[in-house]
Amino acid sequence: NGPPCIFIYKTTAEPHIGETSYFKVYSGAVRPGMELINESNGVTEKLNQLFIVESEKRSQVNELVAGDIGATIKLKHTHVNNTLHSRGKNYELHPITFPAPLMTVAIESAQKGDEEKLSLALHQVQEEDPTVIVEVSKELRQTLIHCQGELHLSVIKWKLEHVAKNLHVKFSKPRIPYRETIRKSVQSNYRHKKQSGGAGQFAEVYMQVEPFYEGMPDPKGMNVRGREEHSLEWGGKLVFLNCIVGGAIDVRFLPSIMKGVMEKMQEGPLTGSLVRDVRVSVYDGKMHPVDSNDISFKLAGLKAFKQAFQQADPQLLEPIYQLTVLCPDDLTGSIIGDLQTRRGIIEGMDSEGHFTKVTARVALSEMQDYSSSLRSITQGRAKFRMEFAEYAPVPFETQRKLTDDYNKISKEELVS
Repeated sequence: NGPPCIFIYKTTAEPHIGETSYFKVYSGAVRPGMELINESNGVTEKLNQLFIVESEKRSQVNELVAGDIGATIKLKHTHVNNTLHSRGKNYELHPITFPAPLMTVAIESAQKGDEEKLSLALHQVQEEDPTVIVEVSKELRQTLIHCQGELHLSVIKWKLEHVAKNLHVKFSKPRIPYRETIRKSVQSNYRHKKQSGGAGQFAEVYMQVEPFYEGMPDPKGMNVRGREEHSLEWGGKLVFLNCIVGGAIDVRFLPSIMKGVMEKMQEGPLTGSLVRDVRVSVYDGKMHPVDSNDISFKLAGLKAFKQAFQQADPQLLEPIYQLTVLCPDDLTGSIIGDLQTRRGIIEGMDSEGHFTKVTARVALSEMQDYSSSLRSITQGRAKFRMEFAEYAPVPFETQRKLTDDYNKISKEELVS
Protein backbone atom coordinates (compact mmCIF):
# COMPACT_ATOMS: atom_id res chain seq x y z
CA ASN A 1 0.00 0.00 0.00
CA GLY A 2 3.04 2.29 0.14
CA PRO A 3 4.25 4.69 -2.57
CA PRO A 4 5.92 3.00 -5.57
CA CYS A 5 9.72 2.60 -5.31
CA ILE A 6 11.96 0.37 -7.46
CA PHE A 7 15.73 -0.27 -7.56
CA ILE A 8 17.59 -0.95 -10.83
CA TYR A 9 20.19 -3.69 -10.30
CA LYS A 10 21.08 -4.69 -13.88
CA THR A 11 20.88 -3.43 -17.48
CA THR A 12 21.41 -5.28 -20.74
CA ALA A 13 21.33 -4.22 -24.38
CA GLU A 14 19.45 -6.53 -26.73
CA PRO A 15 19.17 -6.30 -30.52
CA HIS A 16 15.83 -4.98 -31.86
CA ILE A 17 14.74 -4.08 -28.30
CA GLY A 18 17.36 -1.72 -26.89
CA GLU A 19 18.24 -1.38 -23.23
CA THR A 20 16.42 -3.64 -20.78
CA SER A 21 16.46 -2.58 -17.12
CA TYR A 22 15.96 -5.22 -14.40
CA PHE A 23 14.58 -4.05 -11.08
CA LYS A 24 13.12 -5.06 -7.73
CA VAL A 25 9.98 -3.43 -6.35
CA TYR A 26 10.70 -2.29 -2.78
CA SER A 27 7.45 -0.49 -2.05
CA GLY A 28 3.94 -0.15 -3.46
CA ALA A 29 2.94 -1.40 -6.91
CA VAL A 30 4.04 -0.37 -10.41
CA ARG A 31 2.00 -0.53 -13.61
CA PRO A 32 2.63 0.21 -17.32
CA GLY A 33 2.37 3.91 -18.13
CA MET A 34 3.38 5.00 -14.63
CA GLU A 35 5.83 7.90 -14.35
CA LEU A 36 8.58 7.70 -11.69
CA ILE A 37 11.36 10.09 -10.68
CA ASN A 38 15.01 9.02 -10.85
CA GLU A 39 16.43 10.14 -7.50
CA SER A 40 20.03 10.36 -8.86
CA ASN A 41 19.38 12.90 -11.63
CA GLY A 42 15.79 14.11 -11.13
CA VAL A 43 14.65 12.88 -14.57
CA THR A 44 11.10 11.56 -14.98
CA GLU A 45 10.99 8.07 -16.53
CA LYS A 46 7.88 6.42 -17.98
CA LEU A 47 7.44 2.64 -17.54
CA ASN A 48 6.22 1.58 -20.99
CA GLN A 49 5.93 -2.17 -20.49
CA LEU A 50 6.53 -4.52 -17.57
CA PHE A 51 7.86 -8.06 -17.84
CA ILE A 52 8.68 -11.06 -15.70
CA VAL A 53 11.80 -12.72 -17.11
CA GLU A 54 12.58 -16.43 -16.79
CA SER A 55 15.79 -17.27 -18.67
CA GLU A 56 15.02 -16.30 -22.31
CA LYS A 57 11.27 -16.21 -21.74
CA ARG A 58 9.75 -12.75 -21.24
CA SER A 59 6.14 -12.56 -20.00
CA GLN A 60 4.29 -9.23 -20.09
CA VAL A 61 2.37 -8.29 -16.92
CA ASN A 62 0.07 -5.47 -15.88
CA GLU A 63 1.32 -5.02 -12.31
CA LEU A 64 4.28 -5.79 -10.07
CA VAL A 65 4.07 -5.37 -6.30
CA ALA A 66 6.57 -5.05 -3.43
CA GLY A 67 8.99 -7.98 -3.44
CA ASP A 68 8.59 -8.75 -7.18
CA ILE A 69 11.51 -8.75 -9.60
CA GLY A 70 10.75 -7.55 -13.11
CA ALA A 71 12.08 -5.76 -16.17
CA THR A 72 11.19 -2.83 -18.38
CA ILE A 73 12.64 -1.32 -21.55
CA LYS A 74 13.80 2.03 -22.93
CA LEU A 75 14.65 3.92 -19.74
CA LYS A 76 16.87 6.56 -21.35
CA HIS A 77 18.47 8.17 -18.29
CA THR A 78 18.47 5.34 -15.76
CA HIS A 79 21.41 3.07 -14.94
CA VAL A 80 22.47 0.41 -12.46
CA ASN A 81 22.15 1.47 -8.78
CA ASN A 82 19.47 4.10 -9.54
CA THR A 83 16.30 4.38 -7.42
CA LEU A 84 12.97 5.34 -9.07
CA HIS A 85 10.06 6.54 -6.93
CA SER A 86 6.80 8.43 -7.11
CA ARG A 87 6.89 12.20 -7.21
CA GLY A 88 7.56 13.99 -3.92
CA LYS A 89 8.95 11.05 -1.92
CA ASN A 90 12.77 11.40 -2.37
CA TYR A 91 13.65 7.77 -1.59
CA GLU A 92 17.16 6.52 -2.33
CA LEU A 93 18.16 2.90 -1.65
CA HIS A 94 21.71 1.90 -0.77
CA PRO A 95 23.70 1.17 -3.95
CA ILE A 96 25.38 -2.15 -4.66
CA THR A 97 29.10 -2.01 -3.78
CA PHE A 98 31.13 -3.50 -6.64
CA PRO A 99 34.67 -4.89 -6.17
CA ALA A 100 37.63 -2.69 -7.03
CA PRO A 101 39.47 -3.62 -10.25
CA LEU A 102 42.51 -5.89 -9.98
CA MET A 103 43.88 -5.69 -13.52
CA THR A 104 44.44 -2.92 -16.06
CA VAL A 105 45.14 -3.29 -19.78
CA ALA A 106 45.27 -0.92 -22.74
CA ILE A 107 42.84 -1.59 -25.58
CA GLU A 108 42.76 -0.47 -29.20
CA SER A 109 41.01 -1.54 -32.38
CA ALA A 110 42.98 -3.89 -34.60
CA GLN A 111 41.92 -1.97 -37.71
CA LYS A 112 42.28 1.76 -38.25
CA GLY A 113 39.00 3.62 -38.53
CA ASP A 114 37.20 1.42 -35.97
CA GLU A 115 37.82 3.80 -33.04
CA GLU A 116 34.24 5.11 -32.93
CA LYS A 117 32.83 1.59 -33.17
CA LEU A 118 35.09 0.50 -30.28
CA SER A 119 34.04 3.51 -28.19
CA LEU A 120 30.33 2.68 -28.57
CA ALA A 121 30.91 -1.01 -27.80
CA LEU A 122 32.95 -0.16 -24.67
CA HIS A 123 30.16 2.13 -23.47
CA GLN A 124 27.62 -0.67 -23.87
CA VAL A 125 29.81 -3.22 -22.05
CA GLN A 126 30.38 -0.75 -19.20
CA GLU A 127 26.62 -0.15 -18.90
CA GLU A 128 25.97 -3.90 -18.62
CA ASP A 129 28.89 -4.66 -16.26
CA PRO A 130 29.64 -2.01 -13.59
CA THR A 131 32.83 -3.85 -12.56
CA VAL A 132 34.33 -2.78 -15.91
CA ILE A 133 35.83 0.71 -15.76
CA VAL A 134 36.86 2.36 -19.03
CA GLU A 135 39.33 5.25 -18.83
CA VAL A 136 40.60 7.40 -21.68
CA SER A 137 43.99 8.54 -20.37
CA LYS A 138 45.11 11.83 -21.87
CA GLU A 139 48.48 11.50 -20.16
CA LEU A 140 49.28 7.97 -21.39
CA ARG A 141 47.48 8.47 -24.73
CA GLN A 142 45.76 5.12 -24.26
CA THR A 143 42.27 3.75 -23.62
CA LEU A 144 42.45 1.63 -20.45
CA ILE A 145 40.16 -1.13 -19.20
CA HIS A 146 40.15 -1.87 -15.47
CA CYS A 147 38.69 -5.30 -14.72
CA GLN A 148 38.81 -8.28 -12.33
CA GLY A 149 41.34 -10.54 -14.08
CA GLU A 150 42.21 -12.50 -17.22
CA LEU A 151 38.95 -14.49 -17.36
CA HIS A 152 36.96 -11.28 -17.00
CA LEU A 153 39.07 -9.72 -19.77
CA SER A 154 38.33 -12.69 -22.07
CA VAL A 155 34.60 -12.21 -21.46
CA ILE A 156 34.93 -8.48 -22.22
CA LYS A 157 36.72 -9.22 -25.49
CA TRP A 158 34.04 -11.72 -26.52
CA LYS A 159 31.30 -9.19 -25.73
CA LEU A 160 33.02 -6.38 -27.64
CA GLU A 161 33.51 -8.48 -30.76
CA HIS A 162 29.89 -9.72 -30.65
CA VAL A 163 28.28 -6.38 -29.79
CA ALA A 164 29.85 -4.64 -32.79
CA LYS A 165 30.05 -6.56 -36.06
CA ASN A 166 33.49 -6.86 -37.69
CA LEU A 167 35.20 -5.28 -34.68
CA HIS A 168 38.52 -6.81 -33.64
CA VAL A 169 40.42 -5.55 -30.62
CA LYS A 170 43.89 -6.07 -29.23
CA PHE A 171 45.22 -5.61 -25.71
CA SER A 172 48.62 -4.36 -24.60
CA LYS A 173 50.38 -3.34 -21.40
CA PRO A 174 49.43 0.13 -20.20
CA ARG A 175 52.18 2.73 -20.09
CA ILE A 176 53.42 3.78 -16.66
CA PRO A 177 52.64 7.38 -15.57
CA TYR A 178 56.20 8.40 -14.65
CA ARG A 179 57.10 11.87 -13.40
CA GLU A 180 60.26 13.92 -13.90
CA THR A 181 62.01 16.32 -11.53
CA ILE A 182 65.51 17.68 -10.83
CA ARG A 183 68.05 17.40 -8.00
CA LYS A 184 70.22 20.52 -8.30
CA SER A 185 70.05 24.22 -9.15
CA VAL A 186 71.15 25.40 -12.61
CA GLN A 187 71.16 28.73 -14.43
CA SER A 188 70.63 28.92 -18.18
CA ASN A 189 69.78 31.40 -20.89
CA TYR A 190 68.41 31.22 -24.40
CA ARG A 191 68.15 33.79 -27.20
CA HIS A 192 65.37 33.36 -29.73
CA LYS A 193 65.94 35.35 -32.91
CA LYS A 194 64.15 35.00 -36.23
CA GLN A 195 64.20 37.42 -39.16
CA SER A 196 62.27 36.70 -42.34
CA GLY A 197 61.34 40.08 -43.83
CA GLY A 198 59.21 42.62 -42.02
CA ALA A 199 58.78 42.27 -38.26
CA GLY A 200 60.90 39.46 -36.87
CA GLN A 201 61.03 37.64 -33.53
CA PHE A 202 63.43 38.38 -30.70
CA ALA A 203 63.58 37.38 -27.04
CA GLU A 204 66.34 36.51 -24.59
CA VAL A 205 65.64 34.92 -21.22
CA TYR A 206 67.90 34.16 -18.24
CA MET A 207 66.49 31.82 -15.61
CA GLN A 208 67.46 29.72 -12.63
CA VAL A 209 65.79 26.30 -12.31
CA GLU A 210 65.93 24.39 -9.02
CA PRO A 211 64.08 21.60 -7.18
CA PHE A 212 61.16 22.89 -5.11
CA TYR A 213 60.25 21.85 -1.59
CA GLU A 214 57.87 23.42 0.94
CA GLY A 215 59.42 26.18 3.06
CA MET A 216 62.52 26.71 0.87
CA PRO A 217 64.13 30.19 1.14
CA ASP A 218 64.17 32.73 -1.68
CA PRO A 219 67.04 32.35 -4.18
CA LYS A 220 70.30 33.93 -3.00
CA GLY A 221 71.40 37.17 -4.62
CA MET A 222 68.04 37.79 -6.31
CA ASN A 223 65.36 40.35 -5.56
CA VAL A 224 61.97 38.61 -5.75
CA ARG A 225 59.46 41.08 -7.18
CA GLY A 226 56.63 38.65 -7.94
CA ARG A 227 55.68 35.07 -7.06
CA GLU A 228 53.22 32.62 -8.62
CA GLU A 229 52.63 29.18 -7.11
CA HIS A 230 50.72 26.64 -9.20
CA SER A 231 49.45 23.29 -7.87
CA LEU A 232 49.76 21.00 -10.88
CA GLU A 233 46.81 18.77 -11.77
CA TRP A 234 49.20 15.79 -12.08
CA GLY A 235 50.70 16.37 -8.61
CA GLY A 236 53.51 18.55 -7.27
CA LYS A 237 53.99 22.29 -7.81
CA LEU A 238 55.53 24.88 -10.10
CA VAL A 239 56.75 28.08 -8.42
CA PHE A 240 57.49 30.94 -10.84
CA LEU A 241 59.47 33.94 -9.52
CA ASN A 242 59.92 37.32 -11.15
CA CYS A 243 63.42 38.48 -10.15
CA ILE A 244 63.97 40.97 -12.98
CA VAL A 245 65.44 44.37 -12.05
CA GLY A 246 65.78 47.46 -14.21
CA GLY A 247 63.02 46.50 -16.65
CA ALA A 248 65.24 44.19 -18.74
CA ILE A 249 62.03 42.33 -19.74
CA ASP A 250 58.62 43.97 -19.76
CA VAL A 251 56.28 42.49 -17.12
CA ARG A 252 53.68 41.75 -19.81
CA PHE A 253 55.98 39.07 -21.30
CA LEU A 254 56.36 37.08 -18.07
CA PRO A 255 53.09 35.10 -18.55
CA SER A 256 54.40 34.03 -21.97
CA ILE A 257 57.67 32.79 -20.43
CA MET A 258 55.71 30.82 -17.85
CA LYS A 259 53.47 29.42 -20.59
CA GLY A 260 56.58 28.11 -22.40
CA VAL A 261 57.84 26.52 -19.16
CA MET A 262 54.44 24.90 -18.51
CA GLU A 263 54.30 23.56 -22.06
CA LYS A 264 57.65 21.81 -21.62
CA MET A 265 56.60 20.51 -18.20
CA GLN A 266 53.78 18.61 -19.91
CA GLU A 267 56.34 16.70 -21.96
CA GLY A 268 59.51 16.37 -19.92
CA PRO A 269 62.93 16.19 -21.61
CA LEU A 270 63.80 12.75 -20.15
CA THR A 271 60.95 10.49 -21.24
CA GLY A 272 58.16 12.84 -22.25
CA SER A 273 56.55 12.40 -18.80
CA LEU A 274 55.01 15.17 -16.73
CA VAL A 275 57.40 17.37 -14.68
CA ARG A 276 56.72 18.29 -11.04
CA ASP A 277 58.19 20.16 -8.05
CA VAL A 278 60.29 22.80 -9.83
CA ARG A 279 61.01 26.47 -9.03
CA VAL A 280 61.83 28.80 -11.92
CA SER A 281 63.33 32.26 -11.27
CA VAL A 282 63.56 34.62 -14.25
CA TYR A 283 66.25 37.16 -13.37
CA ASP A 284 67.41 38.81 -16.60
CA GLY A 285 66.89 39.03 -20.34
CA LYS A 286 66.66 41.29 -23.35
CA MET A 287 63.87 42.50 -25.58
CA HIS A 288 63.52 44.45 -28.83
CA PRO A 289 61.12 47.40 -29.14
CA VAL A 290 59.70 46.07 -32.44
CA ASP A 291 60.49 42.34 -32.78
CA SER A 292 59.71 41.16 -29.23
CA ASN A 293 56.28 39.56 -28.77
CA ASP A 294 54.52 36.89 -26.72
CA ILE A 295 55.40 33.95 -28.99
CA SER A 296 59.10 34.93 -28.96
CA PHE A 297 59.25 34.91 -25.15
CA LYS A 298 57.24 31.71 -24.94
CA LEU A 299 59.76 29.91 -27.18
CA ALA A 300 62.74 31.44 -25.36
CA GLY A 301 61.30 30.37 -21.99
CA LEU A 302 60.63 26.83 -23.25
CA LYS A 303 64.16 26.39 -24.65
CA ALA A 304 65.87 27.94 -21.60
CA PHE A 305 63.89 25.63 -19.28
CA LYS A 306 64.71 22.56 -21.39
CA GLN A 307 68.44 23.38 -21.33
CA ALA A 308 68.45 23.96 -17.58
CA PHE A 309 66.44 20.82 -16.83
CA GLN A 310 68.84 18.58 -18.74
CA GLN A 311 71.81 20.02 -16.79
CA ALA A 312 70.12 19.94 -13.35
CA ASP A 313 70.65 16.22 -12.60
CA PRO A 314 67.19 15.14 -13.81
CA GLN A 315 65.47 12.33 -11.89
CA LEU A 316 62.71 10.02 -13.11
CA LEU A 317 60.04 9.13 -10.53
CA GLU A 318 57.77 6.08 -10.63
CA PRO A 319 54.41 5.45 -8.91
CA ILE A 320 54.68 3.30 -5.78
CA TYR A 321 51.62 1.41 -4.53
CA GLN A 322 50.69 0.11 -1.10
CA LEU A 323 49.91 -3.58 -1.58
CA THR A 324 47.93 -5.77 0.83
CA VAL A 325 47.75 -9.52 0.22
CA LEU A 326 45.49 -11.88 2.20
CA CYS A 327 46.61 -15.50 1.95
CA PRO A 328 46.69 -18.82 3.86
CA ASP A 329 49.58 -19.07 6.32
CA ASP A 330 51.37 -21.85 4.39
CA LEU A 331 51.68 -19.67 1.25
CA THR A 332 53.22 -16.60 2.93
CA GLY A 333 56.81 -17.53 2.01
CA SER A 334 55.99 -17.99 -1.70
CA ILE A 335 54.18 -14.64 -1.84
CA ILE A 336 57.00 -12.75 -0.10
CA GLY A 337 59.57 -14.36 -2.41
CA ASP A 338 57.57 -13.31 -5.48
CA LEU A 339 57.23 -9.72 -4.20
CA GLN A 340 60.99 -9.47 -3.63
CA THR A 341 61.60 -10.38 -7.28
CA ARG A 342 59.35 -7.41 -8.13
CA ARG A 343 61.46 -4.90 -6.16
CA GLY A 344 58.87 -5.00 -3.38
CA ILE A 345 59.66 -3.74 0.13
CA ILE A 346 57.92 -5.92 2.72
CA GLU A 347 56.52 -3.71 5.49
CA GLY A 348 55.00 -6.33 7.76
CA MET A 349 52.78 -9.35 8.35
CA ASP A 350 49.68 -9.67 10.49
CA SER A 351 46.74 -12.02 10.94
CA GLU A 352 43.26 -11.17 9.71
CA GLY A 353 40.72 -13.85 10.55
CA HIS A 354 41.96 -17.16 9.11
CA PHE A 355 44.35 -15.38 6.73
CA THR A 356 47.81 -13.87 6.97
CA LYS A 357 47.99 -10.26 5.80
CA VAL A 358 51.18 -9.23 4.01
CA THR A 359 51.74 -5.50 3.42
CA ALA A 360 54.37 -4.19 1.02
CA ARG A 361 55.30 -1.26 -1.21
CA VAL A 362 55.81 -2.13 -4.86
CA ALA A 363 56.43 -0.15 -8.05
CA LEU A 364 53.44 -0.13 -10.42
CA SER A 365 55.70 -1.15 -13.33
CA GLU A 366 56.33 -4.49 -11.59
CA MET A 367 52.65 -5.28 -10.96
CA GLN A 368 51.11 -5.51 -14.42
CA ASP A 369 50.71 -9.32 -14.37
CA TYR A 370 50.32 -9.72 -10.62
CA SER A 371 46.69 -10.87 -10.65
CA SER A 372 47.40 -13.97 -12.77
CA SER A 373 50.75 -14.59 -11.04
CA LEU A 374 49.17 -14.58 -7.57
CA ARG A 375 46.41 -16.92 -8.70
CA SER A 376 49.05 -19.31 -10.10
CA ILE A 377 51.18 -19.25 -6.92
CA THR A 378 48.23 -19.77 -4.55
CA GLN A 379 45.82 -21.81 -6.73
CA GLY A 380 43.33 -18.97 -6.32
CA ARG A 381 43.44 -19.02 -2.51
CA ALA A 382 44.69 -15.44 -2.03
CA LYS A 383 43.39 -11.97 -2.82
CA PHE A 384 44.97 -8.53 -2.91
CA ARG A 385 44.25 -4.81 -3.12
CA MET A 386 46.42 -1.87 -4.16
CA GLU A 387 46.34 1.85 -3.36
CA PHE A 388 48.56 4.62 -4.68
CA ALA A 389 51.14 5.67 -2.06
CA GLU A 390 53.73 8.06 -3.55
CA TYR A 391 56.23 8.79 -6.31
CA ALA A 392 59.79 7.58 -5.71
CA PRO A 393 63.05 7.68 -7.75
CA VAL A 394 63.55 4.82 -10.21
CA PRO A 395 66.84 2.85 -10.18
CA PHE A 396 69.62 4.40 -12.26
CA GLU A 397 69.73 1.55 -14.82
CA THR A 398 65.96 1.71 -15.33
CA GLN A 399 66.10 5.48 -15.84
CA ARG A 400 68.88 5.17 -18.41
CA LYS A 401 66.99 2.48 -20.35
CA LEU A 402 63.74 4.44 -20.37
CA THR A 403 65.54 7.63 -21.46
CA ASP A 404 67.38 5.79 -24.27
CA ASP A 405 64.13 4.20 -25.48
CA TYR A 406 62.38 7.59 -25.51
CA ASN A 407 65.23 9.26 -27.44
CA LYS A 408 65.25 6.42 -29.96
CA ILE A 409 61.49 6.71 -30.57
CA SER A 410 61.74 10.51 -30.84
CA LYS A 411 64.48 10.23 -33.50
CA GLU A 412 62.43 7.69 -35.48
CA GLU A 413 59.37 9.97 -35.39
CA LEU A 414 61.53 12.92 -36.49
CA VAL A 415 62.92 10.97 -39.46
CA SER A 416 59.49 9.72 -40.52
